[in-house]
Amino acid sequence: MIIESAIRFRPAEPADAAAIRDIVRAAYAKWVPVIGREPLPMRADYEKAVAEHPFDLAVEDGRIVGMIETTLADDHLWIENVCVAPEAQGRGIGRLLLERAEIKAREAGRNELRLLTNGAFEANVSLYKRHGYTVDREEPFMNGVTVYMSKRLT
Repeated sequence: MIIESAIRFRPAEPADAAAIRDIVRAAYAKWVPVIGREPLPMRADYEKAVAEHPFDLAVEDGRIVGMIETTLADDHLWIENVCVAPEAQGRGIGRLLLERAEIKAREAGRNELRLLTNGAFEANVSLYKRHGYTVDREEPFMNGVTVYMSKRLT
């Protein structure tokens, strides 16, 4: 487990787009052989995304080690993307990022968080379930299954 005080959070700035793209590509690379293609986050335009959505960056020793991209909907906070650099995985950074999303949801008066993931990413589905998310529905997508999940805040 990490020493939580070593992780700092800050909002992303336009200059962070390349680093965000690199972390996303590295974090999602392990799924390419599982689904036979690059997951959609690997193909996103992060200059555009950083300009349009809030990103919270997890920073350790001056280096970005994880990020969460969210948007505010009328009745929930949408988690567009969350990932941790491969060398920093397994140390609780993903949990800290999900906790940040919960704080943002509460501050915005939203009692629910929603996200989707690929059903083939079993480790991700398990992670979200461990953190209180439930499966709302599953839909076919590109020869796989998209899993829609949500978490109600109390």
